[in-house]
Amino acid sequence: MGGWAIAVHGGAGVDPNLPNQRQEQAKQLLTRCLNLGISALRSSHSAIDVVELVVRELETDPLFNSGRGSALTAEGTVEMEASIMDGCGRRCGAVSGVTTVKNPISLARLVMDKSPHSYLAFSGAEEFAKQQGVEMVDNDYFITEDNVGMLKLAKEANSILFDYRIPTLGMESSCSAAVENPLQMNGLPISIYAPETVGCVVVDSQGRCAAATSTGGLMNKMAGRIGDSPMIGAGTYAGELCGVSCTGEGEAIIRGTLARDVAAVMEYMGLGLQEAVDYVIKKRLDHGFAGMIAVSSKGEVAYGFNSIGMFRACATEDGFMEVAIWE
Repeated sequence: MGGWAIAVHGGAGVDPNLPNQRQEQAKQLLTRCLNLGISALRSSHSAIDVVELVVRELETDPLFNSGRGSALTAEGTVEMEASIMDGCGRRCGAVSGVTTVKNPISLARLVMDKSPHSYLAFSGAEEFAKQQGVEMVDNDYFITEDNVGMLKLAKEANSILFDYRIPTLGMESSCSAAVENPLQMNGLPISIYAPETVGCVVVDSQGRCAAATSTGGLMNKMAGRIGDSPMIGAGTYAGELCGVSCTGEGEAIIRGTLARDVAAVMEYMGLGLQEAVDYVIKKRLDHGFAGMIAVSSKGEVAYGFNSIGMFRACATEDGFMEVAIWE
């Protein structure tokens, strides 16, 4: 075993004109969450505990698209989803369509630990949350003024907005240009690509891997839409060899079962961690845009993306540390 390693992401696909102030805010949040995870690992916390701890912190801060600050549905509400997986025994838990659970990742953990199931959604997930006594809040808690404004722009453009963090200044012209020359998702036009799902992957000093992913989804999405983040094997996966968390175009990630595929090519093709990540990003996306972070049971850390940038931070026990957005 090569010691512990940790990686955190705040989403793949970044506005190339993102103001410096917002870039610094993102880096500060990523650094804070990375240090939180490092401290827990140095205190001998297990990988599964650390990924939950870090993603909870990301959900509580409104900067990225998870928990408070989640993207809004076409109806102006928040529907969140999350998943978590423990490489030991490949145990997992996931939730979708939660609207009043303050920290969806912890509810996913409870699904894994306290229910006979792996995945609960909508009213069933909410009822389970009440039974488990998790902290509940009004849906308004998750809604920010920025997101209300971005939903308005999305509706005016009649499109799904991926990068709802692009400053509103000049957004109207950007939206109209995007509609004239649309990107495609499942053959249908969309507007701007840059989702900001959050995730964390960890291998602890015992070589145990874990992964966790959480998101509010797409701005102006249809109510009831479910993306890759709660889907084990697509947005999240952990096993004996590695832990992976994905971010990006959910429909493309689902089609390619990206997270599981990293483990599969490591196991069946004998690729190393970074080789596996590069292979999957290059070969399995079917023209979609995405990114991922990964750790191996050997204490390695890796990441990859084919979008413009990915908010990320990573560290290993031997002293390596990186916090970055661009290539």
